[in-house]
Amino acid sequence: MASKKSTAPHASQVAGADTPDKANTNAKLQSLETFRSDATGQALRTNQGVKVADNQNSLKAGARGPSLLEDFIMREKITHFDHERIPERIVHARGTGAHGYFQSYANHSALTKAGFLQDPQKITPVFVRFSTVQGPRGSGDTVRDVRGFAVKFYTDEGNFDLVGNNMPVFFIQDAIKFPDFVHAVKPEPHNEIPTGGSAHDTFWDFVSLVPESAHMVMWAMSDRAIPRSLRMMEGFGVHTFRLINAEGVASFVKFHWKPRQGVHSVLWDEAQKLAGKDTDYHRRDLWEAIETGDYPEWELGVQIVSEEDEHKFDFDLLDPTKIIPEELVPVTPLGKMVLDRNPDNFFAEIEQIAFCPGHIVPGIDFTNDPLLQGRLFSYTDTQISRLGGPNFHEIPINRPIAPNHSGQRDAMHRMTIDKGRASYEPNSIDGGWPKETPPAAQDGGFESYQERVDAHKIRQRSDSFGDHFSQARLFFHSMSDNEQQHIIKAYSFELGKVEREHIRAREVNEILANIDLKLAAAVAQNLGLPVPKAGTVKGKESKLKSSPALSQMNHPGDVGIKGRKIALLVANGVDGDSVDRLVKALEAHSARPMLLGPTSAPVKTSDGKALAVDASMEGMPSVMFDGILVPAGKASLDALAASGVSKHFLLEGYKHLKAIALAKDGKALLGVLGLKEDKGLLLGDDQKTVEAFVKAVEGHRVWAREAAAEAIPA
Repeated sequence: MASKKSTAPHASQVAGADTPDKANTNAKLQSLETFRSDATGQALRTNQGVKVADNQNSLKAGARGPSLLEDFIMREKITHFDHERIPERIVHARGTGAHGYFQSYANHSALTKAGFLQDPQKITPVFVRFSTVQGPRGSGDTVRDVRGFAVKFYTDEGNFDLVGNNMPVFFIQDAIKFPDFVHAVKPEPHNEIPTGGSAHDTFWDFVSLVPESAHMVMWAMSDRAIPRSLRMMEGFGVHTFRLINAEGVASFVKFHWKPRQGVHSVLWDEAQKLAGKDTDYHRRDLWEAIETGDYPEWELGVQIVSEEDEHKFDFDLLDPTKIIPEELVPVTPLGKMVLDRNPDNFFAEIEQIAFCPGHIVPGIDFTNDPLLQGRLFSYTDTQISRLGGPNFHEIPINRPIAPNHSGQRDAMHRMTIDKGRASYEPNSIDGGWPKETPPAAQDGGFESYQERVDAHKIRQRSDSFGDHFSQARLFFHSMSDNEQQHIIKAYSFELGKVEREHIRAREVNEILANIDLKLAAAVAQNLGLPVPKAGTVKGKESKLKSSPALSQMNHPGDVGIKGRKIALLVANGVDGDSVDRLVKALEAHSARPMLLGPTSAPVKTSDGKALAVDASMEGMPSVMFDGILVPAGKASLDALAASGVSKHFLLEGYKHLKAIALAKDGKALLGVLGLKEDKGLLLGDDQKTVEAFVKAVEGHRVWAREAAAEAIPA
């Protein structure tokens, strides 16, 4: 398949010398944000600027008398409070985000005339919002769900919103089915259960009746639906877009975000425990990473298909339930995104940010993907409802850095004060301003791609959208043995929550059996259903038998263990030198060591010194860490061996396939735990052992241990 190559360097090659100085970059970006306010040293005032003398008492008729309606200070304060909550998003309600910047690797003018992709020295501000889809604002971060990955580029030519997910496909092919899908995946209407999950009848009833969802459901049942961190997710534009250069030459593209920290997930048991131990696990992880300087980075890339190659695939480029396998069209890197600043106010920025796939700039355009076409209407319509009218673009977080003169005035929450008399075009009263900019002019106006359309008006799905199982099969066959087992367990868990047996049977016989009979057989056996002997439709095979790019195992990242949280378990009598040695070794790898004690109180080292700890083992359980170290010190090791909390901590870490290293004196502790050494369960605190430990953490999990770990109680 034809694809264009780029000589642009990889993110790892540009992350050093040409990365802009953080202080200068932030100063430049924040100079554009004159709406930010710091109240330090300022008097308390009303919203109209009147200084407040007493903010403790309402105006009353006598000390014990009735409050007076004329108390404009109290009324303003209460009125604002009464309206502080806006309708939450119907989907993607649970979210978080951060500020950052995008920088192009090279001049990509041969591909697109979009200005932010042409100058490697240009710093384009961005804001990213990550989210879950199903649950409300109060749901957990680690539920099994799709994650939203939406990026707002504040370019010199206007705002560009790349509004996607951490999965490259979607459940449906046509936007007219979106309300049906959302109604099905949302909590059951009679009891509002379950919160933040899809393990219930209405969801599985819908997807078992809609075969086009099979591919996306496979992704949702994979480890991609339970990411280790928002920093460790891929992002996708989902749809096929067009990029257009100054000569009017268009290319089809799929957008990809590749995280430098790799693509990693938690285990299902961890996800469930984290939902109770720390509902804000992903929010906290992103916030702390930025605060400590471990700035998350992604590489923006595109798969490029020339127009003459549009129909050379065994799937339709306009079908949003299909990927272009990277083995057919590699991802061409365009630039990098760095998130380096946390929001100042969650509501004003994360809750009020308004994304829309229709926000594009010259050089980017749409295709006739029927799901994308519906989103172009739906997002703007939603923001009008949520944010109180059509002026949501004037909210600071949504405001473009490019000038904004549209002639559109009035409506609720208008903030701009327009001085001209003409709010129409053309006009002569205001000298004809603002005026159109011809597309051919320098920095020309937006021009839609001139695609020829000659067809009847019909309600019909293209026959090229008719294959629903081959890419789901490709995904499953591309997984490692461990990942395949996780998918089987996910289907078994979810369908096990479905009350109606006919829905469970339909999913197994009419969906899974058409994807892979071994998958269907394993799930059927776990549910106590008859094992299907054949599928119900004649299967179409993908040209590829497997796509290694789909397995998370093949995306370890290129930053080592930077930002990974490592627990050091300590108790009274710990060897202080051993602790210092381990901490320094981890910090040399830019990891985040944290000392955990029996309580939050300091412990005493073997030479009697006080050693402060970061938290207790109960306060920060093993599911919050990427690896575990146990420093030397006989008394400390004996105390840990006698503690149920510390033994549970270590056993749980072992069960979750974490790298663990104990000082040599800890061999007896291993015996107490009933564990044996493996590639990720090490003895020693010397340099060689630490390097082996680091290597195991880089692998994210000790996958070879998974069978043995099954014997450890949950």
